[in-house]
Amino acid sequence: MPKMKPSSHDDAPVIPANMSLPEITFRVLVLGVLLTIVLAAANAYLGLKVGVTVSASIPAAVISMGILRFFRNSNILENTMVQIMASVGEALTAGIAFILPALLILHVWDGFNYWQTVMTSLLGGGLGVLFTIPLRRALLQDKTLRYPEAVAIGNILKASANKEEGDLRSLVGGGFIGALIALFQSGFQILTDTFQYWVKTSTTIFGFGLGLSPALIAAGYIVGVNVALSLLVGIAIGWLAGVPLLSWVYGLPDAETTNQMAMIIWRNYIRYIGVGTMLIGGLWTLCTLFKPVVTSMAMSFATVRQIRLGNKAASLRTERDIPIHYVFIATTILLVPIFLLIACLVIPENLPISSEFRYFISAFSTLYILVGGFAFCSIMAYFAGLIGSTNSPVSGLLVSALLVICLIFMMFFSVTDWSPETKQTVGSILAIGSMVVIGAALSISNDTMQDLKVGQIVGATPWKQQVMLILGVIVASFVIPPILQLLYNAYGIGGVFPRPNMNPSQMLAAPQAGLMATVAQGAFSHQLKWGMIAIGAGIAVICVIIDEVLKKQYGTRLPVLAVGLGIYLPLDSSVPVIIGGLLSYLVQQRLSARYPRGNKENEQHINAARHRGLLLCCGIVAGASLMGVFLAVPFALSESADALRIMPEQYMAYAGPLSVLVTFILCAWIYRVVMKK
Repeated sequence: MPKMKPSSHDDAPVIPANMSLPEITFRVLVLGVLLTIVLAAANAYLGLKVGVTVSASIPAAVISMGILRFFRNSNILENTMVQIMASVGEALTAGIAFILPALLILHVWDGFNYWQTVMTSLLGGGLGVLFTIPLRRALLQDKTLRYPEAVAIGNILKASANKEEGDLRSLVGGGFIGALIALFQSGFQILTDTFQYWVKTSTTIFGFGLGLSPALIAAGYIVGVNVALSLLVGIAIGWLAGVPLLSWVYGLPDAETTNQMAMIIWRNYIRYIGVGTMLIGGLWTLCTLFKPVVTSMAMSFATVRQIRLGNKAASLRTERDIPIHYVFIATTILLVPIFLLIACLVIPENLPISSEFRYFISAFSTLYILVGGFAFCSIMAYFAGLIGSTNSPVSGLLVSALLVICLIFMMFFSVTDWSPETKQTVGSILAIGSMVVIGAALSISNDTMQDLKVGQIVGATPWKQQVMLILGVIVASFVIPPILQLLYNAYGIGGVFPRPNMNPSQMLAAPQAGLMATVAQGAFSHQLKWGMIAIGAGIAVICVIIDEVLKKQYGTRLPVLAVGLGIYLPLDSSVPVIIGGLLSYLVQQRLSARYPRGNKENEQHINAARHRGLLLCCGIVAGASLMGVFLAVPFALSESADALRIMPEQYMAYAGPLSVLVTFILCAWIYRVVMKK
C-alpha cells in the first residue's frame, strides 16, 4: 500500500480533492460482498438474542485493511469503499431484526417469507441511503458533531497508510488493551461491563450503576465533555431522582433483587420519559437542521447545473454526491412498491376492512414513511455524529415514530364502527408494518453518516461511497431472510415457536421487537403510559430553553437529545461515555496548565498529546469492537453467551469490584500515555 504524504492541516483529507485514485475496483466489490454477508450473519444472532449488534464499520475497516495489504498497489480509498459496503450488512440486519419479528409476535406472520423480507429490506435500506444524501453536507459541516467511530476509523486508515510508527504503536496498544478487557468481560466473564448497587427501604429504592465497557469509555473520550455532561443531566433526572421517586409513587415492584426492581422501574416508566424527551428534542433538532439541509440541497442543484454547462470544476471531487434530482426520482419510484407492500402483503386479506379504506390507509402509511422516515432519519444521523452510531438509540427513535403513527391511526379509526379488538389488530399491524421500513432506513442512516465522515477524512468521492452503500443494501437484503428463518427454526423468537416441544430457555427474546409489539398494542388498548411521555416532553422543553441561554450567553451547549439519551439508556451504556468525557476534560486541563497558550512550541506539544490520546482511544474502540465480532462466533455455535465463561459462580460477586479497579487502571493508563513528554 503506497505511503501517503501527511497532511499539513488536521482537517485536510488524506487524499486531496485534486488527486484521483482507483476506488471501486473488482477486488473491492468481491471483498465488500463477502464481508457484507459475514458481518450480517454474525450480528443477526446477537440482535435477536440480546437486542444489540456490534458496529461493523471498524471491524470491516480493519479486516479489509489487512487483506488489501497483500495487493501491492492497493490504496486507502479502496479500504474505505470495502468498509462502507460491509458496514451495511450489520446496519440492515439490525433494522430488520429489531422490528420484523414483531409481526411473528403479533401472529400476523408464521415465518419470514423470503420475498416479503427481501422487499422490505431493499425498500427500507434504499430509503435510508437516499435520505442521507441531502443530509451529508449539512451534518458533516457541523463542527459540534464529533463522529467518534468515524474519527477512529479515519485515524486507523491514515496511520496504516502513512506507516507512522508512533501512531501505529498507539493504535495497536489501544487495540490490544481494548480487546483484552472485552475478552475478559464478555468471554471469560472474569470481569463485567456493568456494576449495579441499589438499596431498598420500606417505601423506595435508590442507588447507582456503572458501565465499564472499554469501547464506550474510549468513545466518550473522543466525543468530549459537553456530551458527557448532558448525559449526566439525563442520568440525574432518570436514575438518581426518577427511580426513587417513581418507586415511592407506584410502589416497589415484585422482583427477587433490588437491582431487578430498579430495572423494572426503568423499563416500565423511566424509558418512556426518555422517549418523550427525545421525541420533542428530535423535533427541535429538525427545526435547527432545516436551514442547513435546504442550503445543502440548493448547493447540490447548483452543482448539477454547472456540470451540465460543462464546468467540471464547479465542485470538488470530494464534495460530489449522487445528483440530487436522481435522489428525488429514485425516492418517488420507491413509493410505489412501498404502497403495494403495505396494501397487499403487510395488511392480511382476512381483516374486516373495505378495499377503499385499505388503499387509503396504505397510501397514508406510505406518505408517513416518506415524511416521517426522513425526519427520524435526520435525527438518527445527527445522533450518529453526537454520540456515535454504536450508542445511538435506534429503538428509542423507533418507539417515538411508532407513537406518532399510532396516534394518527387512532384518529382515523375513531370514525369507524369497528370493535376495539379490530381497531387494536388493524392498528398494530399497520403501525408495525410501516415501522419495519422506517427501522431499516434508520439503521442505515445511523451507520451511513459515520461512513460518509470517514470518506471526508480520507478524501473519498461521496457519490462512489453512496453507490457502494446501495450495493451493500442489495447484497444484505438477499442474505438476511434465510438467516432469520434459520434462527427462527432453530430457537424460536419472542415466545413464538415454529414447532411444539421446543426448549424455551434457548429462545431468542428479540427484545426490541417485543417492545414494538407491546407499545403498538398498548397504544390502541389505551394502556400506554402517556403521562410518562408527557413528563419527558416537558423536560425537553426546559432543556431547549436552557440550551438556547447557554449558547447565547456562555458559548456552551446542553444538547437536549443527549439529555433524553441519558434518561432512556441503561446505566451500563451511558455511564462509560461520561467517564471517557470527563477523562478527556481532565487531560485537557492538565495539558493547558503544563503548556500555557501563546507559545508556538507549547501549541505543538498540546496538539501532539491530543493526537496521541485520540489514536489510543481509537485503538481501544477498534480492539473491543473486533473482539465482539469474534466472540459472536462461539456464542452462536454453542447457542449460549456463556460458552467461554471460566469464572466460577461462587466468585461472580467479585467481578464487579475487580472491574471497577480495572477501569480505573485503564483511565490512569490513558492519562499517563497522553501526558507523557
